[in-house]
Amino acid sequence: MGVVAVAVIVSGCGSEPVTQAKDAKADTAAKQQQSTAARMKAAAAVKANELGQVPVLMYHRIVDKPQTTDDRTPKQFRTELERLAKEDYVPITAAEFVTGKIDIPAGKHPVVLTFDDSSPSQLTLDEMGTPKANTAVAIMREVAARHSGFRPVGTFYITRDMFGKHVREEQAQTLLWLKSNGFDLGNHTRDHHNLRTRTHAQVEEQIGSIGKQINELAAVKPVTIALPYGVQPRKKEWAARGKSYHHQGVFLAGYTPSASPFSKSYDPLGIPRIRAMDKKGDCAQFCSTAWLDWLKANPDMRYTSDGDPSTIAYPKFKHPFLRVSYKAKALAY
Repeated sequence: MGVVAVAVIVSGCGSEPVTQAKDAKADTAAKQQQSTAARMKAAAAVKANELGQVPVLMYHRIVDKPQTTDDRTPKQFRTELERLAKEDYVPITAAEFVTGKIDIPAGKHPVVLTFDDSSPSQLTLDEMGTPKANTAVAIMREVAARHSGFRPVGTFYITRDMFGKHVREEQAQTLLWLKSNGFDLGNHTRDHHNLRTRTHAQVEEQIGSIGKQINELAAVKPVTIALPYGVQPRKKEWAARGKSYHHQGVFLAGYTPSASPFSKSYDPLGIPRIRAMDKKGDCAQFCSTAWLDWLKANPDMRYTSDGDPSTIAYPKFKHPFLRVSYKAKALAY
């Protein structure tokens, strides 16, 4: 009898921790299910679609008297930024976009503002280190001050022009100001040549030399490159990887919004941008005003955030478009 009693006692003592472990595991699973259900409900409430399209806008000079179709006046630039703010767009950098670090509030839409050729009209600092009035950066900060949540950030694609600065210290001062104020520095090649006609060695030299200079001046290795004229070299991989550089995104000068970086249709070696221009000529359909009109009229096609950077939220029927590498972050509602 004594032996039997001991056996019963030992058996009873051993079963209690197992039961508690099972209960704890069940509780954790239930809480996870509740959390997921809550996130799905929140995503559905704002009609989140993080597989939607993102406008990547391409600017050049911001000048009072435009001399080319790529130039915009300060008024035109300010008007477009005001529109973006009112339509719930939040600027992110090109580096944030290509690395999938899109951290914006729920219901908002990302927009990438890019500036080619490192023109003085984009940024010139006064003697106090403040952006001069009517430069692109000054206008961005003005609009952001009027619209809470509109981030004054963008990506500047650098050439040897360096915002019109020729003294190394002044070049460093300008690049470091951009870096310290949340702006992104990208590669635009040293001499702005058409890379299609260049050899592999020439492509690497054009890209690598300006990348090295940017790093020496501001301790920044560009994450992205914008190709001059939007033209790819004979092998598009040359623009992304070289002996001294590794870009995670290669931007073109095309006519459409970009696919989400989480979508199967996204190509990091050929990301389209949209020319900033009104509805005139070809731009009646293919430039910024036209595309922003289209995205407004087709909100289900536009990237809309769920406000949680740890998930990728979208309607269930869009699941076939998710890139497999992001499956663990999927939140299909």
